[in-house]
Amino acid sequence: MNVTGKQQPELIERPASLPVPTSTKSGIALLYNEETNNTYDVCLKLTKEVLTIQKLDVVCTSGSESQVNHRTVVLRRQATGGLGLSIKGGAEHNVPVVISKIFKDQVADQTGKLFVGDAVLQVNGINVEHCTHEEVVHLLRTAGDEVTITVRYLREVPSFLKLPLGSPGPDHSRVSSPLFDSGVHLNGNGNNTAPSPPSPSANEPKYEKRWLDAVSLPLLMARVSRYKAGKDKLRFNCFEVFALDGASTNILQFCTAAESTDWLQAISTNINDLTQENIKIINKYCSSDDQIVHMGWACECPEGSAPGRSSTFKFLALRGPYFYIFKSPPISAADWGQAETTYNLYEVLFKVHKLWMAEDCWLQARLYLGLEHSPEQDTESLCFSILVGHGQSHTFRVELATDLAIWEKSFQRAVFLEVQRIQSKSYMCSSQGNVLCFTIDFASGFTCSESTSKTILWRYKFSQLKGSSDDGKTRVKLLFKNPESKQIEMKELEFANLTAVLHCIHSFIAAKVASMDPLFMCSQSFLGNYTNS
Repeated sequence: MNVTGKQQPELIERPASLPVPTSTKSGIALLYNEETNNTYDVCLKLTKEVLTIQKLDVVCTSGSESQVNHRTVVLRRQATGGLGLSIKGGAEHNVPVVISKIFKDQVADQTGKLFVGDAVLQVNGINVEHCTHEEVVHLLRTAGDEVTITVRYLREVPSFLKLPLGSPGPDHSRVSSPLFDSGVHLNGNGNNTAPSPPSPSANEPKYEKRWLDAVSLPLLMARVSRYKAGKDKLRFNCFEVFALDGASTNILQFCTAAESTDWLQAISTNINDLTQENIKIINKYCSSDDQIVHMGWACECPEGSAPGRSSTFKFLALRGPYFYIFKSPPISAADWGQAETTYNLYEVLFKVHKLWMAEDCWLQARLYLGLEHSPEQDTESLCFSILVGHGQSHTFRVELATDLAIWEKSFQRAVFLEVQRIQSKSYMCSSQGNVLCFTIDFASGFTCSESTSKTILWRYKFSQLKGSSDDGKTRVKLLFKNPESKQIEMKELEFANLTAVLHCIHSFIAAKVASMDPLFMCSQSFLGNYTNS
């Protein structure tokens, strides 16, 4: 954003290892199928609003197509090169026999109808879908000069069937293995004649490989996770994306943790941008006391090591005077009344768990972005806790350090706005058997008065509070400095919910300090205009 009359700071060049997320992105990844335990290539296309997963398929580009995705091709064996293809797989390994190589300018290649990844269904009318690797090799080698094969392209070809794990040499032309390319491109009939390949007819269908859309996930209210479902085990080179309706990409795998993090950041950025746009729309129709500051997904971690309890994703929101915890995002106005738990913002305490720090600044930056991992980084390095009344708490985990920073700043702002709105909060308490009213006021500080007569017993400014101690149950000792005598005066009070009172004191003091920080106040003014624009 340009500001008239102010010189813009020079851009600092970032190293290539620290990528800047963009709203659009495309690339190749592996999709893991948990049912078959296989991985296969997919193309990812990311736009501002949608993540699309594309799978390779063979499509007919011209001519008439008799069977959908089934192609019958006639191959005329050549003296040099044979059929011009190699195969892998077999029923003995519960995988189909697929074409793993097609040799350039040889018979299979000249047809234009066969592709690496095609599953062989029939050879000269004989069904081979349940045949072993050796049986299919034998059929192809003994099928004669003219071989008719029927194939179907597999959109989910196991990766190992397409990898060039090896091909037999001249001395192994009669030996085959389902894990290695079988050289059926070699001459199999002993005939030295070399029939010319047939000339393609103008009416014959033409085929080509294309990336076709398979899954499209809307990113509004979506979430990402690098953790295995229900477990705390972190996956450093893969993650999943879940749409609002529960649809999933399944597990996306990448070659390196850096590439995985790059995609994770790009997708998360788009999700956050859509969330902010949604917040702006909702806030247009809400009063100033009911504005949404931030909302999004986080994973709630069970307290301690409680048996039978696992991590679960929750949708969190900072709106008006409350902190909300939902099982799923609120879509309608009525949904905001269906929160799993709601807390008063000024009575909760936000705490970021300790981050492991590296001595090298660039290493720390890479750890921050998730491009590196250190054994000294525990699983709590991207966690925050919400401490509530009666000593209870919730611990949440996020995927990226940027998410953690957003939640921390959003909590600061939400609490500040709420304190500014209510200005004061009173709690009933007791001291030496007397029922009193303890008031925390943003303008004047602390006041204690009799509950019935409202007579003020004592009053101190926030700056006069020099310390406190409590028994962790109901009693607290507040230490104030008398401005005249310079002596410390102790006030002992007892509350029904001491934790809520202490958190409220913390919220008011933090808001008071923030109000004296011009940079903070400037950012609040800007964010307020942004939220309500």
